[in-house]
Amino acid sequence: MSASVSTIPSTPPPAPEPAPFRVSAAQAGLIASNFLMWGGFFAVIPLVTVHFSGPAAGGGLGWSAASVGLVLGLRQLTQQGLTVFGGAWSDRLGPKPLILAGCLLRTAGFAWMGFADSLGVLLAAAVLAGVGGGLFDAPKSAAITQVTREEHRTRMFSLTSLSGNAGMVTGPLIGAALLGLGFRSAALAAASVYLLAALVLAVTLPHLRPQRGAGRSLDGLRVAALDTRFRRFTLVLIGYFILSTQINVAVTLKAIALAGTGATGPLYGLSAGMAVILQYPLLRAVERYLPTRTALVVAVALVGLSLGLMSVATTFPALLACVALYSLGTMTVYPTQQTLTARFAPPALVGSYFGFSAISLGVGGAVGSVLGGALVDTGVRLGFPALPWVTLAVIGVLTALGLRWALRGLDEAPADAT
Repeated sequence: MSASVSTIPSTPPPAPEPAPFRVSAAQAGLIASNFLMWGGFFAVIPLVTVHFSGPAAGGGLGWSAASVGLVLGLRQLTQQGLTVFGGAWSDRLGPKPLILAGCLLRTAGFAWMGFADSLGVLLAAAVLAGVGGGLFDAPKSAAITQVTREEHRTRMFSLTSLSGNAGMVTGPLIGAALLGLGFRSAALAAASVYLLAALVLAVTLPHLRPQRGAGRSLDGLRVAALDTRFRRFTLVLIGYFILSTQINVAVTLKAIALAGTGATGPLYGLSAGMAVILQYPLLRAVERYLPTRTALVVAVALVGLSLGLMSVATTFPALLACVALYSLGTMTVYPTQQTLTARFAPPALVGSYFGFSAISLGVGGAVGSVLGGALVDTGVRLGFPALPWVTLAVIGVLTALGLRWALRGLDEAPADAT
């Protein structure tokens, strides 16, 4: 009689738990350098408006607001124009050389601003600073992606975003304090911060292998440009970035008029501080109650409304209340716009679509800087100080309506390049 052998079904081995997220030296360097870059930027850029366009009685040079707007707009247009191609260049060379070169050029550009005594020199320094930013923007995101496991990238990008907002809080406060020593000292200090960021990354960031398929990346830009629906979305967003850049131009000029040159610290501190504290819980609430496309339309309308209300803000606290409303809108726009860009993009061309989307920021930021300064000057000349705020509110309404049109059916139908 043979013994029967019972077969016990084998239990499949448990799935391995994902590796815990521990910040590596390269990741820590990217987080720290992002804080330094944003802090250095906001230590000097608001002071460009204060120093060159501020009244002579307050230590400014009294240049027209339009000329300073031209400087800021040209810097942004230069940076965002290069950002479109920065990712493709990073694929060929690896991100580290481009990031380091960009930091060094930004150092030189900001230092040169401290010695600018004419509009031509200031424009040249702004272009140099813009070239630097265009070189490190996209490669920095590429580096974060390469040094972070896929399942941890969302958390890593959140940490870098948090460090950037922290830099936005501290930068204006440091810049305002340094302004007492003169604009040149503030510009040189901000420039040295970018040099420090370059040194941090030189030590902590390894030379990452260049990505393959640089040619495909450039082809992807062509595909994004030929995608009719995405092209409409990108072009309509120019209107929003005309509004968002006013924190550096029209809003700063109004704050100075109401509270003096020391107003820039509280102004930027409030905006960035709200982003640090409220952005994550606000986005969780938005995701729960609103479709992404509706959230973007509402947020843009809120930004336009807040700028319109600045026409009746006659005290600095009232202006800060409008800035708080403005910040609630802007902190909602960025993540929703990024999410919708990814939704438009075919899976293999997400990077190219994000690169193409930089056009809206570049054009809108440049136009907004020039337009904001020109509207302030024209409003003063015509005796109609509400002119910039009424105009910006109208742009906000038109942009919100344009986005509602451009995003029709996006949630129901997959994006196709047409």
